Amino acid sequence: MARVSYREIAKSFLTLVASGKVREAYTKYVSADFRHHNPYFKGDRESLMKAMEDNAVKTPNKVLEIKMAIEEGNFVTTFSHIRQKPEELGAAVVHIFRFERDHITEMWDLGQAVPKESPNENGMF
Repeated sequence: MARVSYREIAKSFLTLVASGKVREAYTKYVSADFRHHNPYFKGDRESLMKAMEDNAVKTPNKVLEIKMAIEEGNFVTTFSHIRQKPEELGAAVVHIFRFERDHITEMWDLGQAVPKESPNENGMF
């Protein structure tokens, strides 16, 4: 039986989290020994899950558009446009996931705000 690709797991995880189903996303896809590198929260599983749940309550209309997902070995990198509110410009966000035994065991996230104006005719996306 073929395994689900890590790429699809990462995309499903982000989609569930963005739609407010944070606990479901963690139950399905995140290992018990998960760690992350977001500098604003403790590096453990529970701290980030709680922060994501709090964010889901504060921004229930969040919009996530995954523009690209690349799988290489047990790593997946996603590039997304995330808007906390539909009318906002939002941010370009890169998530890097490391997998073990079909679960996310480590994550990095980096973001850059989308500017109102830019001289770059190609845009951020």
